[in-house]
Amino acid sequence: MPTGCARRGSLPSLVLWGPPGVGKTTIARLLADAAGMNFHAISAVFSGVADLKKAFDEAQRRRGRTLLFVDEVHRFNRAQQDGFLPFVEDGTITLVGATTENPSFALNGALLSRCQVLVLERLDATAMEALLARAEALESRALPLTAQARETLAAMADGDGRYLLNLAEQLMALPPGGDALDVTGLQALLARRAALYDKDREEHFNLISALHKSMRGSDPDAALYWFARMLTGGEDPRYIARRLTRFAAEDVGAADPRALPLAIAAWETYERLGSPEGELALAQLVLHLATAPKSNAVYNAYKRAMVAARETGSLIPPKHILNAPTQLMKGLGYGAGYEYDHDAQDAFSGQNYFPEGMPRARFYEPTERGAEAAIADRMAQWAKRRR
Repeated sequence: MPTGCARRGSLPSLVLWGPPGVGKTTIARLLADAAGMNFHAISAVFSGVADLKKAFDEAQRRRGRTLLFVDEVHRFNRAQQDGFLPFVEDGTITLVGATTENPSFALNGALLSRCQVLVLERLDATAMEALLARAEALESRALPLTAQARETLAAMADGDGRYLLNLAEQLMALPPGGDALDVTGLQALLARRAALYDKDREEHFNLISALHKSMRGSDPDAALYWFARMLTGGEDPRYIARRLTRFAAEDVGAADPRALPLAIAAWETYERLGSPEGELALAQLVLHLATAPKSNAVYNAYKRAMVAARETGSLIPPKHILNAPTQLMKGLGYGAGYEYDHDAQDAFSGQNYFPEGMPRARFYEPTERGAEAAIADRMAQWAKRRR
């Protein structure tokens, strides 16, 4: 759609959202050429208010034929992003912003509502091979690689076309006429690309979400993969340990009562051993949680109880379960009629423990999975005896 509009000489403001090295800047240049617009590029990393004012002034002199390309647009603060609005609205500029961050979180709602978002994916193997073929055509010679090393080269770039071309440039700089490099030779020559991971941005939350949902979905292999991805990306293992402990309480719960103590043990093991030795304990925990029976019944019961507590927070406990350390309290009936459960059959008296005037509530609904199946049976028997 943007290409068609560009050919007609009109182009909406756009946000190009995608990982590094997928051609966001190139796309913006091509759109400007197709629409016959002046291309003006700035980077939010290096530009400030003065640079923006200069760009807007130049665009006003051109009377609405300027495509302003803003790289890393999410790095402008909210006030700076608001500064674009009047110039976008009156047609002074057609804004094309590039970002690696989710626009829903990184951009002002007002600016985002005036732009169309195009999502760009990391380059696949076919696209990477096309880039290599074009580089070879420009250099009029083939890369000095075996077929398997060529595949490894693309894998090292991890979907980043710009990085792939940088690697190819290093290979083209080798003296011609030498033997083709195999995988070992290639890896010895070139450094592997660092994993795309920023502990403060969206990728951090994407990967912990993937780990959490893989464990919830009882897929130990996928869970272990995302765990490894986080570690290789430089994530703090303590953060992972904290989230795994939460998972043990929320998603495994009483279906496997061993999960929570094991989570604490794995966390403590990491604190004692550190990296990399302590990471093995966390890996064991990931596999245990992924293969454990799942239940969020405790989590749901807790939420229901919190709602009831907020709605009935002024009710006092029934008098028969109140202690009576003074004669006055005894005279008021505190403790009267209390039945000591250990003296009852099966240590169950069936007394009411909810406040007087509050109907009996059922918060905890155990599943039939794992250890909760036995809990469900006991609760059913107790319910019959109460009736």
